[in-house]
Amino acid sequence: MKLAGIDLAWHSEKNPSAIAIGTLSGKNLILDQLEPAIFGMSRILEILKNQNELWGVAIDAPLIIENQTGQRVCEKSLSRDYGSRKASCHTSNKSLYPEAMSVNLSSSLKSQGFQHLSSDRWQIECYPHPAIIECFGLTERLAYKKGKVADKKSGQVELANFILALEKSSILSLQLPTQIKMLLSDSYINSLKGTDLKNNEDALDAIVCLYIAGLYQLKVSSVTYGDTEHGYIWVPLQKCI
Repeated sequence: MKLAGIDLAWHSEKNPSAIAIGTLSGKNLILDQLEPAIFGMSRILEILKNQNELWGVAIDAPLIIENQTGQRVCEKSLSRDYGSRKASCHTSNKSLYPEAMSVNLSSSLKSQGFQHLSSDRWQIECYPHPAIIECFGLTERLAYKKGKVADKKSGQVELANFILALEKSSILSLQLPTQIKMLLSDSYINSLKGTDLKNNEDALDAIVCLYIAGLYQLKVSSVTYGDTEHGYIWVPLQKCI
């Protein structure tokens, strides 16, 4: 079956998103397609529509926002568990995101039969930071998004190496084509700067989201913060390497 992982831009269609498409067969997940810089919801929906037998989508963005101000309950709950590990949630509400593309995307997927947290065709909201902590047995958030350029590159290299190590996972093996492995190499990441470095960060997040989708489909140990009425975040609790 086909699965998708999306690192979705939160603010407007002017910012790029990234999509990873894969095929799940047993405990093997093969990365088929990686789109590192996608603009606009229509293009995202087009890519998803072109996938035969797409079964599930894991999205890093708030899919259900009902609160006018403050944080969603799921964000507060997750932050209580992971705040000490430097993986608290960002705040999402209708005041900050009155016309959130993530909510519109989720509604569009739902109209196509992708139900929240379903066992049939499904969509889930995920959050890479706590998932990375759990999958790789880390003590705290992997720092690859903030700080100096050198720190971002170092963090991306570390995350890329973790992703490459998933090929030998007995829980869910992630198999990457040779051309994608080259994009995860130390030399390639260290050659990036500016927009290219940010796009690569998004691409890595999309691959993580795809892997989370695979873990959801396999029904590994997990916790769901919140609910489908007020918003939720699904986090795997399975160490994978």
